[in-house]
Amino acid sequence: MNNKHSIIKIAKETIEAESQAILNLSNLVDSDFAEAVELIYHSKGRVIITGIGKSAIIASKIVASLNSTGTPAVFMHAADAIHGDLGLILKDDVVICISKSGNTPEIKVLVPLIKRVNNKMIAITGNKDSFLGQHADYVLNAYVDKEVCPNNLAPTTSTTAQLVIGDALTVCLLELRGFTSNDFAKFHPGGALGKKLYLRVQDISSVNKKPKVEASTNIKDVIIEITEKMLGVTAVVENDKIIGIITDGDLRRMLTKVDSFANLTAKDIMGTNPKRIEASAMAIDALEIMEANEISQILVEDNGNYAGVVHIHDLIKEGII
Repeated sequence: MNNKHSIIKIAKETIEAESQAILNLSNLVDSDFAEAVELIYHSKGRVIITGIGKSAIIASKIVASLNSTGTPAVFMHAADAIHGDLGLILKDDVVICISKSGNTPEIKVLVPLIKRVNNKMIAITGNKDSFLGQHADYVLNAYVDKEVCPNNLAPTTSTTAQLVIGDALTVCLLELRGFTSNDFAKFHPGGALGKKLYLRVQDISSVNKKPKVEASTNIKDVIIEITEKMLGVTAVVENDKIIGIITDGDLRRMLTKVDSFANLTAKDIMGTNPKRIEASAMAIDALEIMEANEISQILVEDNGNYAGVVHIHDLIKEGII
């Protein structure tokens, strides 16, 4: 068999096998899952998530997801927990313990210690009858028939299932808390994602130059204004209200139609229905308008008055695109 075709075949089989395992998880969601979500939602403490090996890596990801969506969470490695890190667990904390087998030595040592201090414990395990499953207050069933690894050894399908259970927990809690995009922005102020959620048009336009001319401005001065403000456009205003727009493209089209522009004014070549956006709108909304209308700039208004320009290059620079 061709090596390339063999690789593609294995990749597809892997994806299909894991997708079937994930789909089966929906049949395993029961009242324990709902009660576990309600326990976390009503808890006055944090969520402490622990595991060993690959499950510990999944635990770290679930912690990150919960923290970013309004549920305070802390990662505690199961091996470190039995060597001093149990002090992380406070009185009102809920503990989530992740283990495929539920019978690893570290888990068997850790579980009684957690139960001894009376913290509620949720298990995410593929074996409800395991030591962990029998001692947890709630069991979230992450059973998979087998690993996608051809030797049925390397944690693959099982860790994917754990991750999906964690995502389901996160989304349920997010919905219960009424967590909105504005809340999300508070927890993600950095990077492109954060900027899409909080960056407003006025944050960009306020640092740009503000090209403007009047309807009676002669074309030479229009060209000077566009050149000096370096945005490839100028607004045409009257009493600070936008009445038109002139772009570099308008100037080029003018030159193909007339032999002399000495007597022309802004009114003669301006577009009379320019796209515009409120200064308080989100920057991502400006991008959507530009893309929908295939334009590179958009004029900005503040309570009906001309307030500046946003260029698509500004959005690229901010990482919005």
